[in-house]
Amino acid sequence: MRTLEESAASISVLPEGCVLDILSRTSPADACRAAAVSKSFNSAAESNVIWDKFLPLDHHEIIVRAVSNVVFDSKKRLYSLLSYSYLLLDRGTLGFKLDKESGKKCYMLSARDLSIAWQNDTRYWEWGRIPESRFEEVGILREVWWLDIKGKMATAFLSPKTTYVAYLVFRISRRPIGLDVPAKSIVTFGGMRNETSNVYLQPPPVTTTQTQVSHTTRKDGWMEIVLGEFYCDDGDEGEVEMVFKEHHRWKSGLIVEGIEVRPK
Repeated sequence: MRTLEESAASISVLPEGCVLDILSRTSPADACRAAAVSKSFNSAAESNVIWDKFLPLDHHEIIVRAVSNVVFDSKKRLYSLLSYSYLLLDRGTLGFKLDKESGKKCYMLSARDLSIAWQNDTRYWEWGRIPESRFEEVGILREVWWLDIKGKMATAFLSPKTTYVAYLVFRISRRPIGLDVPAKSIVTFGGMRNETSNVYLQPPPVTTTQTQVSHTTRKDGWMEIVLGEFYCDDGDEGEVEMVFKEHHRWKSGLIVEGIEVRPK
């Protein structure tokens, strides 16, 4: 069996074009790992040719929509910027980033980009800025009986041949009411409807076998629950609709940042 050093030595004699072709057929994560094995791979892994292949074909069109300028001196640096944190697009109500490992597209629809029942009635909802949010405004629930949150997104924006999962991203205030009751989540795309019952924003007082989903805490400090998943094929067109709803009890204490769609 050949040693790692012997394999690296063999790679070093390959023409640069072959090394570039090899790396271009891997993933961003694999390219970085390969760079640690061979000097030839290390040199190729810095090439704009490689990282241009890892970036989405429409990355030029995406970054020109950014609220603030995106400054970079190489395609690898651009990839790093886009995979580090969300880039705000358009009016600052849509976030875009790349999955660091795969280079697949991720999006976050802000609360302002969602359709929320009674969202413009100040008896039920208020809109404000909190320092923990990446968006200028979040939806702050005062009290409501009919909690209905919907988001829609054109699948043409997403990466093809990818299974995506939709998440409701939220926080809970100090004195929540009615958030520990079972709700429903629905994801609809291409004639397929994925519905989940007994989804909980907060764990119920008594956990049973019917408790399907509870929240998890994200690295950014927010919480999320799974709304559902769908498969985006090559050339798929249309919209995916993502819904969270609960209509049977008064509720308060919910802070909605948005809905995130990211690869599974």
